[in-house]
Amino acid sequence: MKIVFLDGYTLNPGDMTWEAFEALGDFIVYDRTAPQDVLSRAAGAEVLIVNKTRLGEEHFAGLPALRLVTLASAGYDTVDVAAARRHGIVVSNAAGYGNAAVAQMVVAHLLNVTNQVGQYAQMNRDGFWAKSPDYCCWDSKLVELTGKQVCIVGFGQIGSTVARYLRPFGVRLCAVTSKTQAQLPADVRPVSIEEGFATSDVVSLNCPLTSDNERFVNAQLLNRAKQGLILINTARGRLVDEAAVVAALQSGRLGAYCADVLSVEPPQANNPLFAAPNCFITPHIAWATEEARQRIAHILINNIRSFYAGKPQNVVN
Repeated sequence: MKIVFLDGYTLNPGDMTWEAFEALGDFIVYDRTAPQDVLSRAAGAEVLIVNKTRLGEEHFAGLPALRLVTLASAGYDTVDVAAARRHGIVVSNAAGYGNAAVAQMVVAHLLNVTNQVGQYAQMNRDGFWAKSPDYCCWDSKLVELTGKQVCIVGFGQIGSTVARYLRPFGVRLCAVTSKTQAQLPADVRPVSIEEGFATSDVVSLNCPLTSDNERFVNAQLLNRAKQGLILINTARGRLVDEAAVVAALQSGRLGAYCADVLSVEPPQANNPLFAAPNCFITPHIAWATEEARQRIAHILINNIRSFYAGKPQNVVN
């Protein structure tokens, strides 16, 4: 069995071993693969592992030996799953690997805004506290989370973990979800997207990207948001209209935008979000704890073993 991992570097930049993959068959891993090299590198492979490498109709048509694509991620918007199905190719993902890691990043971003630990630590390096006549000093608003309303958009595994992590802070929870109240925890109230943005102090995006919700966070929705809303996006960059977010930050309609994802990754250096006020961007690292990456590797191996045992798992197409 020939197994090719087209973009293995982000999963394993050198702190893990590939031995378990090598035990499955003829295993080849590339750090990164340019679009023009996909067909040549994947030639003859029965199994392809990809993270962010895009696969479409032309690849499936040109790879007659291919039987399984397994993604080193929970999201699968980089693969044309319908085209794979037409060619009889199973697509599986690594669902559930990053629930704790991504939810932890949501909380980290939120606390960074409300408590400004990083900001004050840097200011004190520059002498802020040392110049104060008082035993304590601050020059910006600090915020308690108790009693604040948090709206979670997408109440799947990650969204429900976010809720669990936030409960000890005493927040009020609501969710934009297809689930009914009977299917939700008793303390989570289902709301429309409009109500969630208009009434919440914090909105966390934890939904998948689909053709129906691309850039649904637009100027119209943001203009109806509660003044000073903290918007957190650890899902997909293309869920938001980034120009509209910049405008909302500049006007003060948004109190902060916290994102671990952008619409184009890696971004251009002149992306307007980098210069926008109260905008906090991390480089798509919520998923990348060592523990989460080890879970991905374990899921990938089990996906391959299960497929060849005739019982494919984590199938998305």
